[in-house]
Amino acid sequence: LAKCLLVSYVLTLLLLCLLALLLYKLHLTEGIVTIAISTIYVATTFTAGLLAGKRMEKQKFLWGAFMGAAYFVILAVVSVIRTPETALGNSFWTTMVLCVAGGTLGGMLG
Repeated sequence: LAKCLLVSYVLTLLLLCLLALLLYKLHLTEGIVTIAISTIYVATTFTAGLLAGKRMEKQKFLWGAFMGAAYFVILAVVSVIRTPETALGNSFWTTMVLCVAGGTLGGMLG
């Protein structure tokens, strides 16, 4: 399962680099960047859930939800360490729901 998380974080890194390039080249608005980041969270946790679901034979959706939750916990811990004053902002709960939902959906389809 650690490999599934590793794959999701490598995918996150690649997609965020692509987003940074698009932001630089196209001068994207803050709203578009926010939507893109949320989409990246869902896509990467979906991937982790899908991979975990393929490995597990029973309760795949729970393993997917676990992968999404684990992804979010690591993301939250790094955010709190990096910027403690803004880490628990308005998007905290939304990001948690998106990560767990993406992982759950990936697990269900895995």
